[in-house]
Amino acid sequence: MAILLALLSALAYGISDFGAGVASRRSEAGVVSIIVLAIGVGCGVIATAIDPGVGARAGALEWGAASGLGGGAGTLALYRGLGAGRMTIVATLSAVLAAVVPAIVGLATGDSLTGATLAGIVIAIPAIALVSWHSDPAARGEARASVVYGLLAGLAFALLFIGLDRAGTRSGAWPLVSSEVVGLLLLVPFGVRASARVGLPPRRDLALIVGVGVIGGCAGLLFLAATGHGQLAIVAVVTSLYPAFTVLLARVFLTERWSRAQALGLAVAAAAIVLVSIG
Repeated sequence: MAILLALLSALAYGISDFGAGVASRRSEAGVVSIIVLAIGVGCGVIATAIDPGVGARAGALEWGAASGLGGGAGTLALYRGLGAGRMTIVATLSAVLAAVVPAIVGLATGDSLTGATLAGIVIAIPAIALVSWHSDPAARGEARASVVYGLLAGLAFALLFIGLDRAGTRSGAWPLVSSEVVGLLLLVPFGVRASARVGLPPRRDLALIVGVGVIGGCAGLLFLAATGHGQLAIVAVVTSLYPAFTVLLARVFLTERWSRAQALGLAVAAAAIVLVSIG
């Protein structure tokens, strides 16, 4: 069950990031980020009505708030990177760090893994890099800012994953509420400044951004549920395969062609999911 939930979370994150990347190229990333997180707060509140657990416990809310720091910072860094056309570098670094750091934390805090699961985690790391790779030499030589965006997004999303895992599932969806609220508050200054400079997105883009926010909120809920059924080291790595879905969407809707590295990465990612599942 944990693998399925984590895979659905990866699918939702992949769809959300694809939509956010398109929206951020039309509008300012700060505006897109704050709208997405505001919708996430609403999704979290609705989710608590469906799954309140034992209620809003202090410890769960605190870890949820900590994850919100990562979610807010990671969202802004990722969207700015995608909006600036640095998808290859930013997506690669962010996905790899978001997988590796929680896996290391999980192992350090007592997670035990079978040989098949460990092998799946190991090959998932290069798979994440391969599905995000591009053969264009200009893309490989992007400016230092691309690396900074990727590192910041990856470390921030690692904090998001770790915080939601520590929050647990006893309090239902309440940790998601505190997570989204903190992330939103963190980005309010960026969003207000950006909206004052460029205004709100046009109506056609607002529909896309709202969809991104709803799907992103579902992704967080699925990840939280997955950590309640499995170990963080496994769930974080499977969830971090989300670039594969972003690449698939770009292939279908933007008619982007796959490089050999991306095709290989998709195959390796599928093998990684099988290994982690049977482990």
